[in-house]
Amino acid sequence: MVDMNMIIAGNILSLLKKQNKKQTDLANALRTNKQTVNKMLNGTRMINAVELKSIAEYLGVKMEELTKIPSIHADTNIVHVFMGKVQSEQAKQALVIADELSDMILFHKKVRENGEAMMIAWEDD
Repeated sequence: MVDMNMIIAGNILSLLKKQNKKQTDLANALRTNKQTVNKMLNGTRMINAVELKSIAEYLGVKMEELTKIPSIHADTNIVHVFMGKVQSEQAKQALVIADELSDMILFHKKVRENGEAMMIAWEDD
């Protein structure tokens, strides 16, 4: 799943670096503090449309440049990331098993949540 907020933050950070600007400069341009900008750029605070427009103007780019999804984005599945780092076949097999187990756990959690939601609907009738 693509996290647009993190993609936007990554694009902003890349442009700041390319233009040799700092987060404090961006904070001043947005008339906010560095902590708020830091939260925006590390994904703990959403960037709203007004802020996005102001950031684009500050960086001298179109908003589309900030929301552009890179053709190659990093795999956020931790098991897949580790798979490329391990050397032994045993470790790779253990990661495959861990990945399958996490998929089963998530599947069963979703089934239980859906079942509970369906029971509520039946009890209301």
